[in-house]
Amino acid sequence: MVESFPKPWTGVKARPHTGRFITLVPTNAESDAGELFAISHGSDACERLWQFLHNGPFCDVAAMRDWIIQWQSAPDVVCFTVRAINSGRALGMISILRITPAHGVAELGCIWYAPAAQRSSVNTEAVYLLLCYLFNELQYRRVEWKCDSRNEPSKAAALRLGFQFEGLFRQHMAIKGVNRDTAWFSILDGEWPRLRANFEHWLHGEGRVSLRELNGVRP
Repeated sequence: MVESFPKPWTGVKARPHTGRFITLVPTNAESDAGELFAISHGSDACERLWQFLHNGPFCDVAAMRDWIIQWQSAPDVVCFTVRAINSGRALGMISILRITPAHGVAELGCIWYAPAAQRSSVNTEAVYLLLCYLFNELQYRRVEWKCDSRNEPSKAAALRLGFQFEGLFRQHMAIKGVNRDTAWFSILDGEWPRLRANFEHWLHGEGRVSLRELNGVRP
């Protein structure tokens, strides 16, 4: 039996999303580039942020601004600056990309955070807010996560956040002069209600059971 859907999906809008700890604000290349450059350059830890991304690190603020402008110009990308609720300071970036309204599918990617914001609730809430937007508001069917197969932290994060590993696309890309095998992950709409409850338990609950445990990820 062929499944039918009642109406076409709408496109993703560039608008803020506010949580308990962070807010996601559509990136403004002119006003954000300087702050984003400052938190992502100038140390070995910052340089490592760019190892598996398509671009960066950048030689100066102008180069980063030009990259943001180019990235945002893609018709299937909406880019956000992640900011702390309490201070308003920039913490990193996250994007919705490969947006395909015809099929109700999108991807979360181009994700990076300043070293000080890593191993905190920042990425968990950023992903939660965008999954809520895509699944609850837009009623999308599928959200993807892809990363370089060598990027062990990204693969671990995908599983912790509830994405299911789907396979390895060998020599999928050539990034910075190196063959990239791409690991593919996804969450489907039917899986989201359980995962959403786990996110909310971890973000807002009294207990501190790990999200990995809640999502049944084996050590």
